[in-house]
Amino acid sequence: MDTWKKYKLPILVVVLLLLAGALLAVYGLAFAKGPEQALEAYMALIEKKDYQAMYDMLDKESKERVAKKDFVTRNKNIYEGIEAKNIKIAMIEDQKKEDAVAYRTTMDSSAGEIRFPNEAGVHKEDGDYKISWTDSLIFPQLKENEKVRVVTLEGKRGNIFDRSGVLLAGEGKVAAVGLIPGKLRQDPAADLKKVAKLLDMSVSDIEKKLSAKWVKPDLLVPIKKLKKINEASSSTVDLENTEVQEELLKIPGVIIGDEDSRVYPLGEKAAHLIGYVQGISEEELESRKDKGYDTYSVIGKSGLERLYEKRLHGMDGEKIVIYNKDGMEKAVLAETPKKDGENIRLTIDAKLQSALYDTYKEDRSCSVAMNPMTGEVLALVSTPSYDSNDFVVGMSEKRWKQLNEDKNTPMYNRFRQIWCPGSSMKPIIGAAGITSGKLDPAKDMGKSGLSWQKDGSWGGYKVTTLKAYDGSADLENALIYSDNIYFAKAALQIGGEALTNQLKQAGFGQDIPFAVEMNSSQYTNEGKPISTEIQLADSGYGQGQILVNPLHLAAMYSAFRNGGSMVKPHLELKKQKEWWIEGAFDSKAAALINEDLKKVISHPGGSGHGARMEGTALAGKTGTAELKASQEDTAGSELGWFCVYNSDGREDDSLLLVTMVEEVNGRGGSGYVVDKDKAILKEFMPKD
Repeated sequence: MDTWKKYKLPILVVVLLLLAGALLAVYGLAFAKGPEQALEAYMALIEKKDYQAMYDMLDKESKERVAKKDFVTRNKNIYEGIEAKNIKIAMIEDQKKEDAVAYRTTMDSSAGEIRFPNEAGVHKEDGDYKISWTDSLIFPQLKENEKVRVVTLEGKRGNIFDRSGVLLAGEGKVAAVGLIPGKLRQDPAADLKKVAKLLDMSVSDIEKKLSAKWVKPDLLVPIKKLKKINEASSSTVDLENTEVQEELLKIPGVIIGDEDSRVYPLGEKAAHLIGYVQGISEEELESRKDKGYDTYSVIGKSGLERLYEKRLHGMDGEKIVIYNKDGMEKAVLAETPKKDGENIRLTIDAKLQSALYDTYKEDRSCSVAMNPMTGEVLALVSTPSYDSNDFVVGMSEKRWKQLNEDKNTPMYNRFRQIWCPGSSMKPIIGAAGITSGKLDPAKDMGKSGLSWQKDGSWGGYKVTTLKAYDGSADLENALIYSDNIYFAKAALQIGGEALTNQLKQAGFGQDIPFAVEMNSSQYTNEGKPISTEIQLADSGYGQGQILVNPLHLAAMYSAFRNGGSMVKPHLELKKQKEWWIEGAFDSKAAALINEDLKKVISHPGGSGHGARMEGTALAGKTGTAELKASQEDTAGSELGWFCVYNSDGREDDSLLLVTMVEEVNGRGGSGYVVDKDKAILKEFMPKD
């Protein structure tokens, strides 16, 4: 026991000294053997974010100049603001001075690596090495009352242009509605209620914005964005927008100014094609957080905005800047350059796109315009439509409800879907039959009046046609007069297996090789060979279970201009011409069909004669598809089709137009589409 007492005190002293030494070493405050070690200990504390321990290493004079609170705040704001890490210093041996250490610093920051030489005053004070501190110890250029800031360099989103450079999606202006609290009436309740009603908002939402901590009586408080007034537009939605803004400006305190935004100049005329952007969701951000996105990013939600997101998205840059006391940029410490998104130029012709929309905006329709020689897609239109700008400024509940409750389904993209082609399919059947060797185009299939069935095994089912005609029932006349019975007989002659094989060869059941995803065309619902005789006969004139995508139909018609090969449709300008399917049809079959389709337009009895133009040789085919539950169904809907192209145009000056309109019953069937298209053809069809 006496022995323990004898050694107890010395042992305790040693233990305490060891603990103190360990603690001092942890915080870099151990008695340094020299000024270099003192500086290294000081710099090591930065990454530990122990600014108070750093302050404790300063000499008395420095502490008199700067209070601990101010020192901690300044160092914390700068180092953490620039996300400083991996801080390393290396002494400059050939620049040794008394009471000073020359060194080089490297550190990583949010804007990249920062390197600089510096000099620190280090001297002994009360037996310890202390740091003589000024702002320049942080960065050599930094002085008192100067600031270090991180500046974001915004990477701009790329623009989308048409073939002539017309903007389809890009930078523009929107109307920003704001309130100046100090200019509201003393009792603003009635005015706020009116603002809320006009903007389709709740009063509580507006009051919440006005009660934010930063708000002052003379500051403009942003409330909502609206589309810029389009004085040239006569659409109901644009007129309502104009009235809303006019009424808002009558309310005291309301200001409407311009604000930069993504805009869509064609609005509803190209909405299904171009799409729109909106703020990024949490789920989207989670999968893209390492690809230059943040919580403030916008991202393509539909159409080409979504399809080309990776190319359009701009990457923000950043720079770390010292600003002098006058707020002027003094020095750039580090910089990561921004990367603007790619500008994309399409094959689309904005004028043709707009004209097709305006022509059919009151119909449920879709249109495809394409150069059949090069595959350049000149227009993709779906009507009715919505305005992409509504999604950018913020869709009101009222407008969203209107769009979703509209029986004409304006949000539905019709050019991506598959439809019953009716008689517009007949040229494809003719070409497939000749190519298979099963159909002799000169053979007279025999007249059967206006209704026909193969035999009594069909029961009460008969194929009907609308028009009797003179001459033989051969392929040429069958196309001119759109004879359903001829093509029913032709399909039976070709046979289910051969016809199925030929349709596969023409792209049925295949993915359509195009930037915008399209539904694949089908010859049967199950993808199996056409089985029954009635289904085969109906398939011959584009009924049965045949469903075709409009772009695919355009590609098949292109084969009649290209010696039997189907051009690959494309959407970006300057891409080289490619074939989708070479030799889809026999070259002689394609040439024959091309000549027959000229007569469909030029012959006075031709179903497409209404589109005939002086000075331009047109070829084409109409189609009226019946959507009936049974042959006796008289209430079924009808789809009207017209496929037309200039048969003798140059490669760089050709146009093929495919249009489908729903509900043409009682409106002239496919003749309705021919009449509508004629104005388009007169304006845009190249002249021979």
